[in-house]
Amino acid sequence: MRHYRGDRTIDGVEVTVDGKPLDPRLDIKEISPDGFEWSYEGDSPAQLALALLADHLDDAQKALAWHEVFMKEIVANFNNEWEMSSEDIKIALTDIFADAL
Repeated sequence: MRHYRGDRTIDGVEVTVDGKPLDPRLDIKEISPDGFEWSYEGDSPAQLALALLADHLDDAQKALAWHEVFMKEIVANFNNEWEMSSEDIKIALTDIFADAL
């Protein structure tokens, strides 16, 4: 099970998966040249949503198709510090996209 973590530090935001930096997946789509952010709806939270879904699903097409809704429903509601497991993402996706899964 993967573990995702985000934190705002004195040096900026830090997002990790299992203790290593999360790949922003610019190869799928560059939504934000400014990197990750959360707690609001916008380009940087959308980039985070895309990266989280791409890592969790290992499916670029689904991640691209679902990242905007995932950003609005989940990422926009993160606190300054947050943690999610791959199981948490699975549950969130089930709640959001019950008919599509």
